Amino acid sequence: MASANLLFDGLGWVGAACVLVPYAMVSTGRMAGTTAAFRSLNAAGALLLFLNTWYHKAYPSAIVNVIWIAIGLYALTRRARPAPQA
Repeated sequence: MASANLLFDGLGWVGAACVLVPYAMVSTGRMAGTTAAFRSLNAAGALLLFLNTWYHKAYPSAIVNVIWIAIGLYALTRRARPAPQA
């Protein structure tokens, strides 16, 4: 059981970094919030945080991360499609 705790805690820390580092880069002007890299890291970070929170039975946080994943995937697919013509 201790090794599972370590695994899911590690996933949570990596997920936190996947969310926080790009946020800091956008906030300091080093990355645009519209890039695929930013959106991909956000979706990946949310997935890893979801796994961590679900494992620890922190269900409200887990649900927030599911929504965060959905937003990230929507943004990634939306960016891949051409913009509608006015």
